[in-house]
Amino acid sequence: MNASPTQRITDIRRQRGDSLAILAHHYQRDAVVAHADILGDSLELSRKAAGLAARDIVFCGVFFMAETAAMLAKPGQRVHIPTPDAACVMSEMAPAALVETVLDRLAAAGRDVLPLTYVNSSAAVKAIVGARGGSVCTSANAGKMLRWALDQGRGVLFLPDKMLGQNTCDVLGVAPEKRHILDVRGGGSRLDLDAASRAEVLLWPGQCVIHSRFKARDIAAVRAAHPGAKVVVHPECSPETVKAADAVGSTSFIIKYVTEAPAGAEIVIGTEINLVSRLARRWQGEKTIRPLCVSGCSNMARGSEEKLLALLESLDAATPVTVPEDVRGPATAAVAKMLEISA
Repeated sequence: MNASPTQRITDIRRQRGDSLAILAHHYQRDAVVAHADILGDSLELSRKAAGLAARDIVFCGVFFMAETAAMLAKPGQRVHIPTPDAACVMSEMAPAALVETVLDRLAAAGRDVLPLTYVNSSAAVKAIVGARGGSVCTSANAGKMLRWALDQGRGVLFLPDKMLGQNTCDVLGVAPEKRHILDVRGGGSRLDLDAASRAEVLLWPGQCVIHSRFKARDIAAVRAAHPGAKVVVHPECSPETVKAADAVGSTSFIIKYVTEAPAGAEIVIGTEINLVSRLARRWQGEKTIRPLCVSGCSNMARGSEEKLLALLESLDAATPVTVPEDVRGPATAAVAKMLEISA
């Protein structure tokens, strides 16, 4: 009788021992998460990846995450992803060539800005940011990193997520009139350079298609139907949605919020459905956990136990994720700066 995928993965992990580490993002399916040595959000996984001793690191998530792990890998380490076709729509809203063009146009007009990129961006974009003295942030440390960037006195370009950028500006008290959302259409030809010259924070016009589905009206409906419920959302949601919620934070924050809520609590969550469903099962019978609405990431959903097994069975012959050296240097510097500042 053939062993199940679960058993075969378990056997491979046992055979390879400490030479193999499997990392998974919270938005992966339960069948994948069950095999993870480390489960976390982008910041946790970046930190843990940098300290691993395993020869083979398997990253269950989307491609930019595996790229980041590959940048932080030590010599001799190999980073793999079971789903190399798992992209990130938000990341693709800021192609490297366009980011460079926009920064060059701003500089030519006399607007010196320090770029700060959300970790949801390509290694090529991180390299552009690093080469210009900038850094990276995650949803967990965006406030600390934007504060650092503003303190450099150059003005800031926050990319690619305008929602996270605006919500972080609200937390830090950057007035709306001190922000400007760039128009990057036409290859950057439509920039309002006059408005850009007056703003402290320039925002790239990207967003997460998963979190943009959560609306303030959804929260109003929850309040009407369940007056005692608490609503917690991810900061990639719109500012209107964030303002209507009881709490906002990264996936790790959301998990902590649910964990620390008292028995009998009713919590409605605005983030990717895999995490919400996992929390609902974890606290079933003690707390009521529901999604604000069902919103799933099709790219995260590409990950499966079968794809993880297929990679593990051919691991020694698999082509690892690599980052060109001219990209790796400045991109790693940008990520390292974040890890140092947010330590």
